[in-house]
Amino acid sequence: MHRKLAPLGSERTRAITERLVDTLVELHAVDHRTIGLAEFGRPDGYLERQVSRWKKQLDASRSRELPGMDELVALLEAGIPTSSDGTIVHGDFRLDNLLVDSSDTVTAVLDWEMSTLGDPLTDLAVMLAYQQLGESASTSGAVVTDAPRAPGYLSRDETIQRYAVGSGRDVSDLGFHLSLAFFKLAVILEGIHLRHSRGQTVGSGFDGIGDMIVPLIDAGRAASR
Repeated sequence: MHRKLAPLGSERTRAITERLVDTLVELHAVDHRTIGLAEFGRPDGYLERQVSRWKKQLDASRSRELPGMDELVALLEAGIPTSSDGTIVHGDFRLDNLLVDSSDTVTAVLDWEMSTLGDPLTDLAVMLAYQQLGESASTSGAVVTDAPRAPGYLSRDETIQRYAVGSGRDVSDLGFHLSLAFFKLAVILEGIHLRHSRGQTVGSGFDGIGDMIVPLIDAGRAASR
């Protein structure tokens, strides 16, 4: 993705990433009841279920010692906040899951497999976690997304501020949501690492996946403090 953004120049890259944030704001502003999605999910207890679900996923894919993982899980279980208003949640919101046309307009949001009704700040946190992961992609053996390294890409603070202004939501404390986002990414990548180590997922792009897990765990622990 970095290779696609960089030739566009910093001004166009900034415009695209501003529209990335604006699209998330627009998604979270949709009244799911008026469009027939009142039963699309259960906002109440969403964060508790997320922690439980991804812990079970971890148990299914854990095959080695992961320093700090048990502490991160304990921090999440002990720190679940009261959920904010329930909105449509994409579940994997990032630039790689958007289609953008030649005029730099977002034309579609893809990959809705994890979508439901829940806490909108989880989408913001996932986007920020991918951004942090992408910014460090040049030093890792594998690349999940490297778009944030393109000149002009909104910074973390700019992303948070633009979302806060556009949505009107309080984003002053994203600690739990960021911890959860890093935990989810760590679990997803650990699953990929396990399948790759068993020869079930092949390709040179997966060789360094396993090395990315502990830094994600560390980021999740740091975010919760």
